[in-house]
Amino acid sequence: MSEQASFTPAAGRFAPTRFYDPVVALTRERLWRSLAAMHVAPRPGDVIADVGCGTGSLSVLLARVEPHARIIGLDPDREVLALARDKADAAGVTVDWRVRMGDALVDELGVGSVDTVVSSLVLHQCPLPMKRAVLAAIHEVLKPGGKVVIADFGLQRTVLMRLAFRIVQLADGKEDTQPNADGVLPELLSECGFGDVREAEVVPTVSGSISVYVARKD
Repeated sequence: MSEQASFTPAAGRFAPTRFYDPVVALTRERLWRSLAAMHVAPRPGDVIADVGCGTGSLSVLLARVEPHARIIGLDPDREVLALARDKADAAGVTVDWRVRMGDALVDELGVGSVDTVVSSLVLHQCPLPMKRAVLAAIHEVLKPGGKVVIADFGLQRTVLMRLAFRIVQLADGKEDTQPNADGVLPELLSECGFGDVREAEVVPTVSGSISVYVARKD
């Protein structure tokens, strides 16, 4: 699928893109992004791809944590990438921004070319076949022993979190988001060939719990 294919905008179906960062800030963003960066643990010389990078918050954070890593931010939305570029410029960091859908990583990056792939708040917006396609593409571009870190809405374990998650389902649609709420991501990671799959963190938020999943390419 090319970058011209349809996708759910970063802020969902109803909110303009410029409202994305203020909305995401309500989800305890600083906490779960910091946890995701901790599990990425970037090293000098690492090639790290941020799939569905949106307005670039995580890419910029990783570039600040390890300036000698190569950070590639990919997103199909040119509007959010413009915001991401401004954010990187303001932070004084370098990120390689590219317009690309998540399932087209192999054509863009090459097989076995990336040390770590990170993705945040993307997969819950994707139809189930696209979730599989994105995870399969991530697996293919990772080097042997490479790591994927996903921060996204995961299994909604409590009544309170399931009720809160309805906000996300209103914005992004129930059909695409419900598999995440049912806890499908670890299963999909295993199906795509990842090993050592684990839910490393769970962060309750006003719109449901966000999980940080970590897995490796064997």
